Amino acid sequence: MHQLRLFFTALQFFTRLPIPGWVGFDPAWLNQASRYFPLVGVVVAAIACAVYAIASWFLPAPVAAVLSTAAGIYVTGAFHEDGFADMCDGFGGGMSAERVLEIMKDSRIGAYGAIGTICMLALKLVTLSMLPPLAAIGALLIAHPLSRLMATSLIWRLDYARAEGKAKPLAQKMRNGEFLIAAVTATLPALVILELRWLPVNALLYGVPIAAITTIWLARKCVRRIGGYTGDCLGAVQQVTEVSFYMCALASLHP
Repeated sequence: MHQLRLFFTALQFFTRLPIPGWVGFDPAWLNQASRYFPLVGVVVAAIACAVYAIASWFLPAPVAAVLSTAAGIYVTGAFHEDGFADMCDGFGGGMSAERVLEIMKDSRIGAYGAIGTICMLALKLVTLSMLPPLAAIGALLIAHPLSRLMATSLIWRLDYARAEGKAKPLAQKMRNGEFLIAAVTATLPALVILELRWLPVNALLYGVPIAAITTIWLARKCVRRIGGYTGDCLGAVQQVTEVSFYMCALASLHP
């Protein structure tokens, strides 16, 4: 029952979805809920896939890709896209760590954030629209939990860079066992998709290492620029590794 409460706590923190009233709330649960970050990704992916599957029956693939992406953004409240835009602004416009953090805290979006978000969403939509329907659904079901596992790895390995912030409740050190739970919940959807043969094995052989390399690169950049990570950094890692997996999935179908 406690684990179920932790999952619903993570779901409430990272999405707009309602949770049962019996769950309750304890601030201490937020620190433990990050283990279910990838499982929240499975829920978001399921909603996006349902929208894609229904839309693809009646509309061309590009329209289905736009609608499913919009559904995912609506469900999460653009939580991760906002973090990606803030990181683009901060790392693009700040010279010192203090200035970077100040820019990232500003709710207004700047040129770096706007351009970065447009390019990222365009790349995501184009890539998804070029995948066959079953491959696109499979890529969504793998990429969402995988990208959230990559973001969770920053909580596991890095220090939080702010005294306060929107990810501060999740910023305490994550134990190895908790990260293992996150890794398992991200792995299971991938095994199911491979068993169904909606994506070739090469999609994982390309996508997982590329996601890991991308995460390491972004993590090193965060440590060098601000001495750790913030909630915006988590969102940026999630977005970049998600779209990188889509590209790897497409590459696996077009050797």
